[in-house]
Amino acid sequence: MSPELVCFNPDCPERYAIDAVLYQCPKCGGLLEAQYDFAGVSPAKLTALWDARRLSREPLDVSGVWRYREMLPFIEDTAHIVTLQEGNTPLLDARRAAEYAGFDAIQFKHQGYNPSGSFKDNGMTAGVAQARRLGMKRVACVSTGNTSASMAAYAAAGDLQAVIFLPHGKIAYGKLAQALEYGALTIQVEANFDQILALVRRLTEELGIYLLNSINPFRIEGQKTIAIELLDQRGWKVPDWIVLPGGNLGNVSALGKGLRELKQIGVIDRLPKLAVVQAAGAAPFFQLFESDADGEIENVEAPETLATAIRIGAPVSWEKARHEIRTSGGIVESVTEQEIADAKAVIGRCGIGCEPASAASLAGAKKLRAKGVIPQDADVVGVLTGHLLKDPDYVYHYHTGQLATPGGEKIESTFGNQPVVMPNDPGKIAAFLQSRE
Repeated sequence: MSPELVCFNPDCPERYAIDAVLYQCPKCGGLLEAQYDFAGVSPAKLTALWDARRLSREPLDVSGVWRYREMLPFIEDTAHIVTLQEGNTPLLDARRAAEYAGFDAIQFKHQGYNPSGSFKDNGMTAGVAQARRLGMKRVACVSTGNTSASMAAYAAAGDLQAVIFLPHGKIAYGKLAQALEYGALTIQVEANFDQILALVRRLTEELGIYLLNSINPFRIEGQKTIAIELLDQRGWKVPDWIVLPGGNLGNVSALGKGLRELKQIGVIDRLPKLAVVQAAGAAPFFQLFESDADGEIENVEAPETLATAIRIGAPVSWEKARHEIRTSGGIVESVTEQEIADAKAVIGRCGIGCEPASAASLAGAKKLRAKGVIPQDADVVGVLTGHLLKDPDYVYHYHTGQLATPGGEKIESTFGNQPVVMPNDPGKIAAFLQSRE
């Protein structure tokens, strides 16, 4: 069977060519998924090949996405691929975070070490490869920050024009700066993310621009390599839980797909449980599971959270995400702004650091541990989705006691690290340092 785009709706049998410019099924409106025939693939030969590529200097082998290109066979001509040596992100032990959350140990897969500073690069290299394969000249996205930074970088590297739409005044400047620096045409719209996405989907269709939001099935293909690389780094030992933030829900959809395919091939013999954590002010997926997991999601009209990367009230990938949560036996949780801020500070005390949305992983894991959902001795991996410097204002305001919720409620600096002002007096500075020993 050649690679195909398949409607994700179980009641719709439609299949489409892998090079069709589609994001949803024209017949039923369902999301699309790239599907491959992995029959006869030897797991031992596959993992041996991936190991061998770590010694290679070839650009595709150096990439932490395209090293696993047998799992992304939709690209036949590798000349279309644009790589910035994405992936290759570390798996870090975090003792203080484990103690804080009540676990014996915890690891973090830190996607903030990607070229543009977030997990979006894993997906964007694949999405841009498909755009180039299709002969597209312009690509577009709606973004609260990380997607725009990533798409701008890969479009620039691939000689494409990037057109970025973002909510006016609701983006961390560290992320906006990246899009501007990489030369993207940036349009700030006076609406929220979900409203702008509806607008842009119409514009891209009318103008022949390739849409690279997570509704694009090839973005999901690239992002699934996060799970593949994570398991590779662990010698294919499957953790009990993978905990990750949830905004538009493309990430859990991608990781779940990658894990299922590894199990289908026989590289792993079981699936880890997936836990998605949303900010309480932008938690439609959590509310779905709390009320009626079999029902339809109810969008949050005015999502609010300081964790801008997950400030999304109408997640397009919720049906895929629900499937992955159920398939893995996982769960959905929500956390407060205070819980996110404190968890972020604790991650920083591990010498790691991350953007606010990433810290939802630790905050959620702590909450699930307190509820008895995850045992103390469980093998847990949290996914950190973005770099600390994506939102430095948040960090400064937390540590100086100036951080407040979108509603104006003060966030306590539980782990604050206030800078100290001292006079130009060696004696007083020495006395201060001695008092802090």
